[in-house]
Amino acid sequence: MVTWAKRAVVALIGAILLAGAGFVGWTQLNRYPATAEAVALVTPDRRASQGWLVFDPPSPTTAGFIFYPGGLVDPVAYAPAAQALAQRGIKTVIVPMPLDLAILNPNRADEVIAAYPEIQTWAIGGHSLGGAMAALYLSNRPALADRVRGLILWGSRAPDSADLSNLPIEAVSIYGTRDGIAPPNLTDAERLKGLPADAQLIRIEGGNHSGFGAYGFQNGDSPADISAETQRKAVVEATAALILNLAAETPAERLANQPRSGSD
Repeated sequence: MVTWAKRAVVALIGAILLAGAGFVGWTQLNRYPATAEAVALVTPDRRASQGWLVFDPPSPTTAGFIFYPGGLVDPVAYAPAAQALAQRGIKTVIVPMPLDLAILNPNRADEVIAAYPEIQTWAIGGHSLGGAMAALYLSNRPALADRVRGLILWGSRAPDSADLSNLPIEAVSIYGTRDGIAPPNLTDAERLKGLPADAQLIRIEGGNHSGFGAYGFQNGDSPADISAETQRKAVVEATAALILNLAAETPAERLANQPRSGSD
């Protein structure tokens, strides 16, 4: 009986390991690699020891952006956007995820925040699954709202389990009208569900899902009506505007902009 039980346990462990190996293999087969243009931007000095891709502005800054990549997308694919944000004065940290799936470690932003105490104003965001996990992270860290003061979604939505409506943050959701990956025919209210009442919704005419990164065309997406460069420029401008506005607020303005409850 003991021998049978041991064999059953061994068989179960073997099945789990086999399934795990199969899943890992599946993620690698379905991964979207970055373009050569993006790869060329990730020089050795931009690779942190923790595995992050760090893009520093030309001058010291107190504004930062933590970015979670889209599901199964090479994090290097977001290097062109990260470089453009850095050129605008925003320290940008792309956070690679286990198996390129942010759902496997949505709390990695904790490490980034701790590593750069000089950054006083953070925003967090991401593309697709990465954006959803960034929203989930922030909803689970309300005490961080004085430092992580912005949420930026690229072709993404907050998951149903994330309620950020009462957090003293600013949020923006950026989407392309030709996005074939996100659910079609979403209303504005559905795109902004779970976000603060004053969250912005920015529509990129002709942009698609793939155009948020430099990794080619994603299966299931719709062809874009604009170039990837045009879409990236629009995304970067909207992202930078929110972060730089937050960083420019005085302490008094920050307090005045916080939501009040009750009869106050």
